[in-house]
Amino acid sequence: MSPTKTLEGRTAVVTGAGAGLGRAEALALAELGAAVVVNDVGPSAHDVVAEIQERGSRAVAVTGDVGEWSMGDRLVRTAVESFGGLDVVVNNAGVLRDKMLFNLTESDWDDVIRIHLKGHAGVSRAAAAHWRAASKASGAPVYGRVVNTSSEAFLFGAPGQPNYSAAKAGITALTLSTAQGLARYGVRANAICPRARTAMTAEAFGEGVNAPGGLDIMAPERVAALVAHLASPAADEINGQVFVVYGDMVALLAPPTVEHKFTAADGVFTPEELERQLTPYFDGRDPYRGYAAYSVAGLDTTGTQKTA
Repeated sequence: MSPTKTLEGRTAVVTGAGAGLGRAEALALAELGAAVVVNDVGPSAHDVVAEIQERGSRAVAVTGDVGEWSMGDRLVRTAVESFGGLDVVVNNAGVLRDKMLFNLTESDWDDVIRIHLKGHAGVSRAAAAHWRAASKASGAPVYGRVVNTSSEAFLFGAPGQPNYSAAKAGITALTLSTAQGLARYGVRANAICPRARTAMTAEAFGEGVNAPGGLDIMAPERVAALVAHLASPAADEINGQVFVVYGDMVALLAPPTVEHKFTAADGVFTPEELERQLTPYFDGRDPYRGYAAYSVAGLDTTGTQKTA
C-alpha cells in the first residue's frame, strides 16, 4: 500500500544526505511527496538525487560544507528557486573525531563543533529568516518544520567524545531556542537522538538483527520514519521536544528536574554552611548518579551494542 502523500507540494532540505541516516531521511521525505534539496560534501548527493528521481519524486543536489555559514543561504535559495519554497529542514550532517579529552587537538574540537553545531545553526538561521519574512509578508503563520540531530552522547557525557558530546548538547539547546523563537511564525522544531547502523557508526554495533518485516533492528529507515512524521502536518503540536529513537521504539525525554534545593539559613552561604549541607548529602553517593542520564541506556533491547 502506498503511503499517504502528506508532504505533497512541500520542499525539504536535508544535510549530510549523501549516505547513511541523511540518505534514509531524504528518501522517506520524498516518499511522502516532498521535493528534496540533498546536501553533502561530495558526489554522493547526486547519487541520492538520482535515487529519488527514479522513484518518481523531485530532488536537486547542493554539494558543499554546512560548516560554511553561507551554505545555509545557498540551501534555502536553492529550495525556493528550484521548488518554489521551503517547508522542512533536517539538520543531519556531522563528523566524528573521537578522542579522550587529554588527547583532543584543537582541530579535533573545531571540526566537530563547526560541522555539527555551526552547521545546524547556519542552516537553521537561513531557514528562520526565510520563514519569518514569509510570515510577515502573508500576515499569517507559515508551514515550517526543523528536525535537528542530537545524540545520547550529550545525555551520557561520552568519555571518548568530549567534542561530539558538547556539540550535541549545543544542538539540543539550539533546538529549544528555535522552537520558542519561531513558534509564532508557524515553525515547529524538535531534536532526535538516533542510533542507526551507518558507515560512521559501524564499529559501535554488533551484527544486524532482523526484526519483523526483515528490517535490521538498527536500520536508519527506522529513524527516518520518525523524522518524516515530525516533518508532517500531523506533528503540528509537537514542538521543543527531544526524542531517543532506534530499533522498535521512540522515547520522549522529560526535561531535567530539581533533585534537591539547598537554602542558606541566613540568606547567604558561608563556606562552613556549604560544607555542612552539601558534603553529607553527597557522602557515599553512587558515582554514576550525576547529571548524566545513564538510565536512558536501559531503553536498549536491540542486543547490538558492543561492549569493551
